[in-house]
Amino acid sequence: EELLLLEGENRVLEMSSTVPKSSNIFWHDCPVGKTDRQNLLKQKGCVVWITGLSGSGKSTLACTLGRELHTRGKLAYVLDGDNLRHGLNKDLGFAAEDRAENIRRVGEVAKLFADAGLVCIASFISPYRRDRESCRALLSDGSFIEVFLNMSLELCEARDPKGLYKLARAGKIKGFTGIDDPYEAPLNCEIEIKEVDGVCPSPSDMAAQVITYLEDKGFLHE
Repeated sequence: EELLLLEGENRVLEMSSTVPKSSNIFWHDCPVGKTDRQNLLKQKGCVVWITGLSGSGKSTLACTLGRELHTRGKLAYVLDGDNLRHGLNKDLGFAAEDRAENIRRVGEVAKLFADAGLVCIASFISPYRRDRESCRALLSDGSFIEVFLNMSLELCEARDPKGLYKLARAGKIKGFTGIDDPYEAPLNCEIEIKEVDGVCPSPSDMAAQVITYLEDKGFLHE
C-alpha cells in the first residue's frame, strides 16, 4: 500500500512538472473596453519605444515628451530602463538572456498602458532587434512607434553622463553595449532622430518631432 502511494505521488510530481505554467488560466473580458477608455481620455493608446546607445538622450527625450504631452492635456507615462531595474526587473542582470527578459517584461507592461489608453513612453537601450520586434508584435494595430536616437558611439562616449563608458573602457563593466556587446540598429523604425554636425538635437526639438508624428497619426485625439 505504501509502495502504491509512493508511485502515485511520483506520478503526480511527474504530471505537475510537465504541465505548462499558464494552464488552467482564462482571459476575462471587462465591460469597459479600450475604445471606451480612449473616448474618456480623448486620445488613443500607443507605445513610443525610444531606443539607442547609452548616453544618446533617451531618458531626456522621454521626460521632455511626457511633459509636453501633459501640457497638452494628454495622459502619458514613462517607463525608464534604469527605473524599472530598481523594481520590476531588479532580479535581472545584463547577459543576453537577461536583457531579453528585461525587454519582454517591459513590452508586456507597455502593452497594458496602451490598452488603458495612455501614451506609454518606453526608454530602453534595447540593443537587440529581435527583442524590440517581439514587443512590436504585441501591438499589431500600428500603435508601436519605434524612435531611434541615431547618435554615434563617439558622441555618446564623449557625453558619458553616467561615466559608464569610462568604466567599460577600463574593463570594469563587461558586456557594455557599443563597447563589447553589440547594438543592432532598427531597420524600419517610425522615427529616426540624428545628430547634426556632431551635436544631439535639443530635447524640445526631438520631442516636437515625436509629437508631430503622434498628431499626424491621430493618437492625440479621439
